Amino acid sequence: MEILLVKPENNEQMKAVKAVLKALNVNFSAKKEKPYDPEFVKKIQTSRRQVKEGKVVRINTKDLWK
Repeated sequence: MEILLVKPENNEQMKAVKAVLKALNVNFSAKKEKPYDPEFVKKIQTSRRQVKEGKVVRINTKDLWK
C-alpha cells in the first residue's frame, strides 16, 4: 500500500479532500502541523549568521579529550 501526503492550501480544499475520502470510504487521519517556536528559530538564524561571519570555535577531534 502507498501513503499519500496531501497538502491543501486552504480550508475549502481541506473540506473537499475529506469529503472525497469519506465518500470513497477511505480511512484517513489528520494531524495539525505545529510551527517551530519563534525563539528557537531566532537562535538557529543567529547561529547560521555567526557561522557565515566566522564567529565559531573549531576543535580538532584528535584534541577533543586533551
